[in-house]
Amino acid sequence: MSPLTITASEAATGPVLEITGDLDHATAPQLRKAADHLTLAAGQLLVLDLDGLTFCDSSGITALLATRNLAIEQGGDIALAAVPANTARILTMVGLDRVFTIHPDTATATASCSVTS
Repeated sequence: MSPLTITASEAATGPVLEITGDLDHATAPQLRKAADHLTLAAGQLLVLDLDGLTFCDSSGITALLATRNLAIEQGGDIALAAVPANTARILTMVGLDRVFTIHPDTATATASCSVTS
C-alpha cells in the first residue's frame, strides 16, 4: 500500500492536483478534502495528474466523480492526465472515459486555454 500524496499547483488553465499513491477507501477522503479547498473561476479547468497513481478502487473512482461534480458546480470543468493503464481500463469498462476528458499528460491538458465538456 502506497500512501496518498496530493500536490496542488496552478497552470494557466486553472488548478492542477498531482495525485500519487493509492486512491482507495482509506485515502479517498483526502482527495475530496483537497477538492473542497479549491476555488475554480468560471471556465477554469481542474486537471488531476494521475501519473503517480499506483492503485484506484471503486472508492477512488467515486472520489474522482465527486471532484468532477465540485468543479462543474463552480462553473469549471475537469480533465484527467497521465491516467495509468489499469485505471484507464476501469474507466473505459464503466463508461467514465465518456464522462472525463482524458489527456496523455498534464502539459497537453493545460495547453489549451479553452475548456471543453
